[in-house]
Amino acid sequence: MKGILVAAPGSGAGKTTVSAALMAALGKRGLAVQPFKCGPDFIDPGHHALICRRPSHNLDTWMLSAEANRRIFLSACRHADVAVVEGMMGLFDGVAGNSEEGSSAQIAKLLGLPVLLVVDASASARSVAALVHGFRSFDPETRVLGVLLNRVAGAPHAEMLMDALRECDPKLIVGWLPHENDLHLNERYLGLQTAGERSWSNDALDLMAGLIERHYPLDRLLEACQVASPEYVDQLPPTSPDGLVRIGVARDRAFCFYYEAGLDELRRQGAEIVEFSPLADSGLPANLDALYFGGGYPELYAETLSGGKGLLSDLREFALAEKPVYGECGGLIFLGRQLIAKNGVNWPMAGLLPLSIEMTDHLVHFGYAEIEFVADGLAVKGARLRGHSFHCSRVVSDGEAQKTAIVHYSLSKQSECEGFTAGNVFGSYVHLHFAADPSLAERFVSLARSARTRCGVAS
Repeated sequence: MKGILVAAPGSGAGKTTVSAALMAALGKRGLAVQPFKCGPDFIDPGHHALICRRPSHNLDTWMLSAEANRRIFLSACRHADVAVVEGMMGLFDGVAGNSEEGSSAQIAKLLGLPVLLVVDASASARSVAALVHGFRSFDPETRVLGVLLNRVAGAPHAEMLMDALRECDPKLIVGWLPHENDLHLNERYLGLQTAGERSWSNDALDLMAGLIERHYPLDRLLEACQVASPEYVDQLPPTSPDGLVRIGVARDRAFCFYYEAGLDELRRQGAEIVEFSPLADSGLPANLDALYFGGGYPELYAETLSGGKGLLSDLREFALAEKPVYGECGGLIFLGRQLIAKNGVNWPMAGLLPLSIEMTDHLVHFGYAEIEFVADGLAVKGARLRGHSFHCSRVVSDGEAQKTAIVHYSLSKQSECEGFTAGNVFGSYVHLHFAADPSLAERFVSLARSARTRCGVAS
């Protein structure tokens, strides 16, 4: 098995574009490429999946245990020839300044992956060698195998840069990419546009693959990036005599933030995932036992969501039947009573939680978060689960909603009561990963099974 982790000295160097180019080029060689993303980002994996035609999985050493990361990696890599892992932020950036916890470097070492360092060389010359030397010597256990110089002005500039790197270490696998404005994807307040809205065209991917084939020695990289690949056998729990429960997962342009391994964990615990679109469907699928609304951009489609009378009616009947409904971030917004847009327009939402939520011009509580349950709900009282928060909205009125959790934010060091609950409806701004703690998936499936038994729905 071959694998490489694409990292950079910091954000904005072009990791996503280089990762995409590498995936496209390897795919054109006839290799089965398994993509991954370090950290909690939902958007980049969607672009990976379009290029590789395989689900992209998140690896995260803060939210997930070492065992869970290995399981996700090895399970996804079955029947793949090469793994391409896109890093996050800078190579050594994590949750603290004095620790590697949560960093791409920690993931590289955990999985035995060599690193391809992407350097924005647009304003550099010989000094690029000093930068690369520093990254290679900072932690010798993190193996920087190669360097890709991005946004290079042309062949003479590239030759000067590569001469400097060869002087640094002749064994470094070095290459470059020219500056190409046409390969840049549009961004907005939570990152790139999602793959469901706009990704690279086939022509753009052909261009990217051609450029990296022309300017980077991929043969040498592939020869050197062999990683250990012990056989992985998924230990599935025994099938319940009651059969699979049906969990409806909202999935479209409005609700698109899900961890693929989290959905797999629900399946492992006995769930059949039934996807539906709140934007396009006139009602809920039949015979569902639970609902899961992930994050996304419901604010961009508020008028359509607010006008979906059939689906909203089904959703309210579903909640009245006391079947579990879980919404996180964008899902929380949709489950609330109303959404106040930036232009002041008030859009009625599902009304399952007594919340008024307004959009903001800035990120609120960005970063990793730990959610502590102070009453039974989505998790049992006393449970502490790790997740991530990034949203540009806030609750302005909670209608005295029951709050069954306390959220502790890692960056701000602040805490607040949250975990809005009404009957079997639970909503939070925190994105949880069902693979982080199997007890969470087990409980959600158990709640769904109990609801099915209570409501008398045949399996």
